[in-house]
Amino acid sequence: MKLFLPLLAVLLGLFPAAAQDHASEARLSSNAPRAKTKKLFIITIDGFRWQEVFTGADPLLVTNPDYVRDTALTRQLYWDSSAESRRRRLMPFFWSTIAENGRLYGNRLWGNKVNVKNFYKISYPGYNEIFTGHTDAFSSPNLPVENPHVNVLEYLNTSTEYRGKVAVFTSWNVFPYILNEARSRLPVNSGYMPLAEKGDAEAGLIDSVQASMRPGKTRHDMLTYLAAREYIEQQHPSVLYLALGETDELAHAARYDLYLQKIADIDRMISDLWYLVQTDPFYRDSTTFLITTDHGRGWKPNKWTTHGFWASGSGEIWMAVLGPDIQPAGELRTPGQVYQKQLAATIAALLGDPAAPGHPPGQAIDLPAYIGRPAADKSPILLAGQPAPDRVAAGK
Repeated sequence: MKLFLPLLAVLLGLFPAAAQDHASEARLSSNAPRAKTKKLFIITIDGFRWQEVFTGADPLLVTNPDYVRDTALTRQLYWDSSAESRRRRLMPFFWSTIAENGRLYGNRLWGNKVNVKNFYKISYPGYNEIFTGHTDAFSSPNLPVENPHVNVLEYLNTSTEYRGKVAVFTSWNVFPYILNEARSRLPVNSGYMPLAEKGDAEAGLIDSVQASMRPGKTRHDMLTYLAAREYIEQQHPSVLYLALGETDELAHAARYDLYLQKIADIDRMISDLWYLVQTDPFYRDSTTFLITTDHGRGWKPNKWTTHGFWASGSGEIWMAVLGPDIQPAGELRTPGQVYQKQLAATIAALLGDPAAPGHPPGQAIDLPAYIGRPAADKSPILLAGQPAPDRVAAGK
């Protein structure tokens, strides 16, 4: 994530480009009623490839001793001859709860594509694109530079309905600049910032653990998650952004074994968070999760550790959405194309565009509204159709 490009400057809706589903399906648009979604959790997993999301452990990497310290143990944990079994072993929550009740976009083996639009395909430009809809050049270096664009979280925080109810927790310490905390006045807990307020014993414990660690640019994701979880339980924000970053750090370190372990950890975190909101009356049956990544990675076996405009595959991403107003479909196995720059408008649209003037740029992704399946329909969502090819076919 923290890939600095010193020469980069020199080298220099409501409908997607192609609809993701049949036109006859019910649509989620700004004019359609949203009877249930009142809260939104946005989760990003930095530099997490679509290949692992949809096919699990990469057969070309999981046995490579250059990237895996103990290939036998890693295979025992994550390997299976079937891609569908591998992805379930790696991410059981994604391939049970989300696959049964939500939608997953970006399996390019089926021609279903999600792409970055910015040229750089690194973190700051990616997060700028997600939250502002802009793809401009100012954000090329991953440096603490104030973002001039108004982001969708700031936009929501200006609405009567969500003012003071938006919160941000991130592992990477550059987010206060990406979201321009100084201007937006969003509450951003980033890097190793302390959390505790007087009388909050759990937050004080988290802070004491943080204080005992050697701080870097990226906080351990578990600490970021625990800080966010404590805030959720105490403050009940209506809109929460959780940005996890260790996947990218471990990939840059060429540790595919630890990259897989972190993915499995994050799947458990998201599962725990979903259980928390579904057992809290404030959130239950009124909360939507939108999960994605900031950029892809090189798809060649010797390029997976890096990303950027020079690394083929870096612009290929994915997204998942789960909530009471989303029609279940599991992984989408129909050709289609959506773009990262549509996410800002999509986030606003999911909440009904409460601050309508100043709508984020770009067209929102057309998410089919929940219409339910007939009670007699017992066909599995996940495994419908032909099984996906075993071999990772990145870049095709």
